Amino acid sequence: MQTEPEKLTTCNPRNWVKNYADYLYNYAITRINEDELARDLVQETFLAALEKIEKFEGRSNERTWLTAILKNKIIDVYRKKSSALLKQGIIETENDNTQDFFNPDDGHWNDKHRPQAFGIEDFDILGKKEFNQILQRCLSKLPSLWLSVFTMKHLDDESAETICTALKISSSNFWVIIHRAKVNLRSCLQKNWI
Repeated sequence: MQTEPEKLTTCNPRNWVKNYADYLYNYAITRINEDELARDLVQETFLAALEKIEKFEGRSNERTWLTAILKNKIIDVYRKKSSALLKQGIIETENDNTQDFFNPDDGHWNDKHRPQAFGIEDFDILGKKEFNQILQRCLSKLPSLWLSVFTMKHLDDESAETICTALKISSSNFWVIIHRAKVNLRSCLQKNWI
């Protein structure tokens, strides 16, 4: 005889702001880089959770559940920005002209665009507050679609297929955007960090 899974935790909405608002805000701001929008998304997350509190099964903790709701709201923001760019015709439909960066004969970097060594021996560079501030500034300079694709891929570990579906972009556009975002981030970091 099968029994229903036991609830691991129960929701306590009275403590959500105190316990999770800062965490959710930090999660949102690193993915969208807009203070006001990040705050709004956290509020919308709490409202959506209140509306669906009876569906909380307790198989995860509140923070995980709230983060999942926020993540979906962030993807909705990405999707809106992406569809607005599609309507404006800003997203290229042709393959990228990679000859700007790569030698067409062998596929290696052109000398002009070859990444330079950072020259930093500290392997815990991501843990440094100063580096993170510069990285956030560099991320904020990316076009919104590039930022969306980059954060979904490298912060949220989403698959390329999931990102393409969510943002309604082709696979080739995805790889062009990822490439351009990485090249721009590296250039920005080289100029501002080293």
